Amino acid sequence: MRALVQRVSEARVRVLGAGGEEPVAQVVGQVLGEIGPGLCVLVGVTHTDDEAVARRVAEKLWHLRIFDDADGVMNHSLAEVGGQILVVSQFTLYGDTRKGRRPSWVAAAPPEQAEPLVEAVVAALTDLGAHVATGRFRADMAVELVNDGPVTLLVEV
Repeated sequence: MRALVQRVSEARVRVLGAGGEEPVAQVVGQVLGEIGPGLCVLVGVTHTDDEAVARRVAEKLWHLRIFDDADGVMNHSLAEVGGQILVVSQFTLYGDTRKGRRPSWVAAAPPEQAEPLVEAVVAALTDLGAHVATGRFRADMAVELVNDGPVTLLVEV
């Protein structure tokens, strides 16, 4: 599992259109999830991931020390600062661009496997005490954020 983590002062996800067969016309343009200061996290799932990996990712995100202390040193975690977290599924994190010009998606888990694992990350974060907002799985979305720092990290578990 991969998580692209950005420390943000604010972030939101808005539905642009349907993905797959589920109609989303009633929510096109609406904000699905929105947070203030915290983390915007894009989560990619691969074939070997399971619920134990999802829990480890959630714990890593919750305890990742990337928020400034009084001296301006990244010494505090989301758990300590009480920030919020926006989690958005992102299969393209497993795009392989080493050959040719078109990414290969072979390493990305199929939606039937990925969706429950992204939900497991969200559930584990909620159990840890996080205020979690999310996007909508398989929808065409716009993620809007203000990167604070900027701080961007790739977390792999």
